Amino acid sequence: MSERPNIVILDGYTINPGDNPWTPVEELGSCTIYDRTPPELRVERAKEAEIVLTSKVKLDEATLAALPKLRYISMLATGYNNVDVAAAGRLGISVSNVPAYSTESVVQTTFALLLELAVHVGLHDAAVKAGEWARCPDHSFWKTPIVELDGLSLGIVGYGTIGRAVARVASAFGMRVIVHAPRIPQDPGTVPVRFVSLEELFTTADVVSLNCPQTRENTGFVNAGLLSLMKPTALFINVARGGLVNEADLAAALGAGTIAGAGLDVVAHEPMLPDNPLLTAPNCIFTPHIAWASLAARRRLMGIVAANVASYLAGAPINVVNGP
Repeated sequence: MSERPNIVILDGYTINPGDNPWTPVEELGSCTIYDRTPPELRVERAKEAEIVLTSKVKLDEATLAALPKLRYISMLATGYNNVDVAAAGRLGISVSNVPAYSTESVVQTTFALLLELAVHVGLHDAAVKAGEWARCPDHSFWKTPIVELDGLSLGIVGYGTIGRAVARVASAFGMRVIVHAPRIPQDPGTVPVRFVSLEELFTTADVVSLNCPQTRENTGFVNAGLLSLMKPTALFINVARGGLVNEADLAAALGAGTIAGAGLDVVAHEPMLPDNPLLTAPNCIFTPHIAWASLAARRRLMGIVAANVASYLAGAPINVVNGP
């Protein structure tokens, strides 16, 4: 291992667009930072790297095999589906992620989307600014029905750190919480929750929130069949991964009134393609994958990434996702 390891950051712009310096990482080695890396430049840019930091640049088996000096990857995110971690392990490359850095911000965005669907703040703000309140004969008006969250049932798919935090906030709103998770934890936490099957969750929840990682097994699992089980008054929230959802099926469900609305921070292809069917679906609102992106969260991310790299250099890597 070299005294000053070669560190290459393949897509650093969203982590540091100018307000979150790479200083803690730069202190650990010789850093080359790229704002973005297209697929055709992955190997050229990383070929001398011992350490690669990446978020959305895909590192498949063929790419990893073309990087013989690479020994360590730290994701710039919690998710690691953009790296073939099994192939990395076979090649002797450890891969770490950044757990739990964005929990509070993701939960905040989850409820921002839900509250917008329930109250339609943006719609009413635009109406007031267009003069509708000034012309109104009454002291109050509303453009759509207003939904009260108290007493409604929130179904959470996934019960890791973020799912538990969503449950905590939902409980503070007076919502009843049901959960579907691969394994029922021995300690479900202080919030009363009921664990149910996926079908029961989609059938009975007034709001469904995806808070699970994407895997090969669950890609596209939110499809026409599951959506058809939902109440016509139900709302759907996804701040996890866009690939969990069959977007054509969700757009069709919104168009047919099978469900009442959707709030999405993620889509299957990012940046969003201009022909994404959800763009024209009724009562579907978006944020452009910003749930993770508060400055506070990005600063935590930077600190954890630096700790990941430092631990690898000390011979005891942490947050490893492809270890024994």
